[in-house]
Amino acid sequence: MSRTLILVKPDGVKRQLIGEVLGRFERKGLSIAALKLVQLETSVVEEHYAHLNDKPFFGELVSFMTGGAVVAAILEGPSAVEVGRQVIGATNPLEAATGSIRGDLAIEAGENIVHGSDSDENAEIEVARFFPELG
Repeated sequence: MSRTLILVKPDGVKRQLIGEVLGRFERKGLSIAALKLVQLETSVVEEHYAHLNDKPFFGELVSFMTGGAVVAAILEGPSAVEVGRQVIGATNPLEAATGSIRGDLAIEAGENIVHGSDSDENAEIEVARFFPELG
């Protein structure tokens, strides 16, 4: 059993896609272990996306992620990270496979509905960042 962090980004929340997004993971076989609706602090977003801080779009990304509510979820199941990435699809929705969340629901890379951990190591870090109360 492994776990991954999933964030339904502000565009997904605003478009009322929370149930659609989470349902796709559940239908694939992952279980929701924790779930909350949060307004992210700038410091959390900057830490989460620190690997992108030298990119020209970093400021816009931080503004986007702090500009509305986000749903944070811990999903569990066999190969949760890999399964989650498959369900999510490619970062650029125009390159994402039909049937994936991004392929079906998003149209631009900057607002692509959902974030998912990209490795088991990052999943542990991200779960601790967004669910410190589960320590």
